[in-house]
Amino acid sequence: MRAMADLILIAHSAVVLFIVAGLPAIWIGATCGWRWVRNFWFRVAHLAAIAFVAAQALLGIACPLTVWEDALRGAAQDSGFIERWLHRALFYNFPPWVFSATYLLFALAVAVTFWRVPPRRRDD
Repeated sequence: MRAMADLILIAHSAVVLFIVAGLPAIWIGATCGWRWVRNFWFRVAHLAAIAFVAAQALLGIACPLTVWEDALRGAAQDSGFIERWLHRALFYNFPPWVFSATYLLFALAVAVTFWRVPPRRRDD
């Protein structure tokens, strides 16, 4: 069970990296002329991922990956994935609304980026 929980943690970390690193990669890539940052499916997946996270936070729903990992480890947690790991790494203990607001603002930044640096369906 621990190995499966560790795999979920790795997958969860990859999702976080995709969401967080995706935004600056899009802006840097647009400036440098990297064609892949305008890939339609990459951009839709990026926007959908942060929209899902922001919606969960606003609705007060725990992330399914966090719940699954906790269940496999045999210990439920009251905090979400980002909150827990930020707390462990940086010792910050913010109330949940701070994380919800941050997710929402990041989602808005991704949505604005989708509009300002539009994706393309084909490499034209």
